[in-house]
Amino acid sequence: MKNYKMIDLVSQVINGEWGEEVVHNSPSVKVIRSTNFTNVGQLNLEKGVVSRSINQTKVLKKRLEFGDTIIEKSGGSPGQPVGRVVFFDINEDTFLCNNFTSILRPNTEIVDSKYFFYLLFNSYRQRKVMRFQNNTTGIINLKLEQYLRGSEVVIPSKIVQRKIVEILDAAFLLIQKRQSQIKVLDELAQSIFAGMFGSNITSKYQKFQIDKLAINSKNAIKAGPFGSSLKKEFYVLEGYKVYGQEQVIRDDLSYGNYYINEAKYKQLESCSIKENDILISLVGTFGKICIVPSVFEPGIINPRLMKISPDLNKIHPKFFKFLMSLPSTLSQITTQSHGGTMGIVNVGIMKNFKIIVPPIELQQKFVRELEMIDYQKKIMENSLCELEKLYISQLQKSFKEN
Repeated sequence: MKNYKMIDLVSQVINGEWGEEVVHNSPSVKVIRSTNFTNVGQLNLEKGVVSRSINQTKVLKKRLEFGDTIIEKSGGSPGQPVGRVVFFDINEDTFLCNNFTSILRPNTEIVDSKYFFYLLFNSYRQRKVMRFQNNTTGIINLKLEQYLRGSEVVIPSKIVQRKIVEILDAAFLLIQKRQSQIKVLDELAQSIFAGMFGSNITSKYQKFQIDKLAINSKNAIKAGPFGSSLKKEFYVLEGYKVYGQEQVIRDDLSYGNYYINEAKYKQLESCSIKENDILISLVGTFGKICIVPSVFEPGIINPRLMKISPDLNKIHPKFFKFLMSLPSTLSQITTQSHGGTMGIVNVGIMKNFKIIVPPIELQQKFVRELEMIDYQKKIMENSLCELEKLYISQLQKSFKEN
């Protein structure tokens, strides 16, 4: 084993490029962003790789090569430090990374390229990047050069490196297999839906505006209160819960701990929720949906959500959620959203949006099928969680010298 500065393990640091929007049929190149990063170091190109117009000379100098590690140098959040890494394992096509990331091309005379990635991934997991961060204008930045020059690591022989890579790759392969099985279950649910109903665009069933599917009540469809009515200064340690996007995105109403007192709750009671209400995010990650279960903390929605109290004789909440989460339906909603890169919908758009409404008996039949698939999916997801823990444990063990 031998001690090195992290910078000694790098043959090149290549800054990313963003370029310009593609005009008409001008040449373009695919650009990877931090939105394509996963928290297990895997690239996810299904999240939408953008194409940008970038000078060809820069493309030739800055194109990614198999074995590169891409590091995030701007972004992060209070709960997620900047400095995430992914391994670039694509041979075909040409990719660059954007200006919020950089390419670290390993010095393969000293270090195996995949071992180098795992080394950086472990460093991030151990939060060693924290002391090389700064925060300007709300964005967390990684002082990359200081990180590379200020980090000392112990590097074993190439034989040991490859053995560690072999072990970690095998552990990660189990994760990928489980992810694939979960994806197959998702595809099965979509296939069953398509077989029974078609899509929201091509179905034979009659369409109704969403506001025709709610119960006959004044606040059956309601957005959260104006921001001035629900400032953070109104929050208390316990009382009535305030539900927001953080719960809906996770599909978990038990998450979070924002509360208001009874007086404020009474003032905003028109925004309160009840069992079977459908909660929809309106800003950014619009279209995310959560159904209020039978057991929940009484509370209200915040301004970034809307609620629908469905007429259960017309629409099943789980049918509604599945239909509204289909890519084809989300695409329809996207065309009606506004707000530039941050998609925004409002209650007016959602009220007037038309969806197919098959007979309630058919909806219930589909939901029974869906619940069986969800049961299997939950087992797979729990297994995936355990495999990820095993993978991280093995990672830490492999780099205990660092």
